[in-house]
Amino acid sequence: MSYASPQELIERFGEQELLQLTDQGGRGIIDSAALDRALADADRVIDSYLRARYTLPLDAGVIAASGLALAAANIARYVLMGTQAPEEVRDRYRDALAWLKDVQAGRASLGAEDPAAPTGPGRIRTAEPQSGFDWDSY
Repeated sequence: MSYASPQELIERFGEQELLQLTDQGGRGIIDSAALDRALADADRVIDSYLRARYTLPLDAGVIAASGLALAAANIARYVLMGTQAPEEVRDRYRDALAWLKDVQAGRASLGAEDPAAPTGPGRIRTAEPQSGFDWDSY
């Protein structure tokens, strides 16, 4: 399950912006394949952080209650813009990564239904180390 949808990107950033970013052929329509690729890239980045602390895939309820859709949208927008991303888009991308690092470290939560939250006194939670891939490694 994807953390955000193409429609969420349109609602957050506007049809005109996404048309400019994806309409390479000049047909006047948003390239849904380009949006899907950017969202898949965002999902992989997010999963690289969450995998260390959560069992994936997450339940739809956890995704809906968390900030994952916003993080995915900001990451996908950055991916679509590439080297042409203005400072505001880069800042949102960096903020999304910082939040994901906080979630990974347990400093931030995915919400009330956080699957990694301890369920009783004296519970110990362990995690595997993070994989070596994330967008900061480029």
